[in-house]
Amino acid sequence: MSTSKPVVFIHGLWIHSDSWRNWLDLFRKAGYDPIAPGWPGDSDTAAATRRNATAVANRGINEITASYQSVIDGLDTKPIVIGHSFGGLIAQKLLAGGDASAAVAIDPGQIKGVKPVPLAQIRSGLPVLSRPGNKKKAVALTKKQFRYGFGNAIPQSESDELFERWTIPGPGKPLFEASTANFSKTSPAAVDTTNGDRGPLLIIGGGKDHTVPEVVAKAAYKLYAGSSATTDYQAFPDRGHSLVFDHGWRDIADFTLAWLSRQGL
Repeated sequence: MSTSKPVVFIHGLWIHSDSWRNWLDLFRKAGYDPIAPGWPGDSDTAAATRRNATAVANRGINEITASYQSVIDGLDTKPIVIGHSFGGLIAQKLLAGGDASAAVAIDPGQIKGVKPVPLAQIRSGLPVLSRPGNKKKAVALTKKQFRYGFGNAIPQSESDELFERWTIPGPGKPLFEASTANFSKTSPAAVDTTNGDRGPLLIIGGGKDHTVPEVVAKAAYKLYAGSSATTDYQAFPDRGHSLVFDHGWRDIADFTLAWLSRQGL
């Protein structure tokens, strides 16, 4: 039985869980017991997931969240959850629901109650949202779309290399669910932001992010104003949506480790 604190990393839409590889190594060296399970239908590698794209189709926020709850149920103690993009939305749901001891939501997908919808975010979501039929399908980004949505703050060559290494088709359903959350009483993108009994939460925003512009991350943070639980916010002004797996990943990871240390975790 491991005595190290478990950490569950949750990837976002269009990116394979292997993209957390550097974080896993760093957290293991820091004394944690980290894992990075994929979403339902993901294969073991990005290449294999691309070859079996239909396996990830029509998976929604609730099903993805339930898959991580199942992983957590197999652990000896409640983990820290760290999520990027839609993984950040799921991390918030897990924390609010009592499944995690703490959460870090990095450029988190839009939860219910967030009102800003910047043009950059609309453009980033168009590969999915432009066709209603995509709700039940798996959709892959083109290299150009990845460059706009993820790699706009890094060199073109690096963006292209990350695209080849980590991108996978993603289910369209979560994006449709998040985009209509404020019009649904039972939206799966809803999070109990008033819960004062949960563990600490850190929300991180990227100032140059097109997929989840910083104003969206900041709006999510403000929704927690009614909670007595610890909720912190940190912006990285020069970072885009690739911030957790591009050349500057260590800046985000080191800040996260320092924040966890301040929480006694």
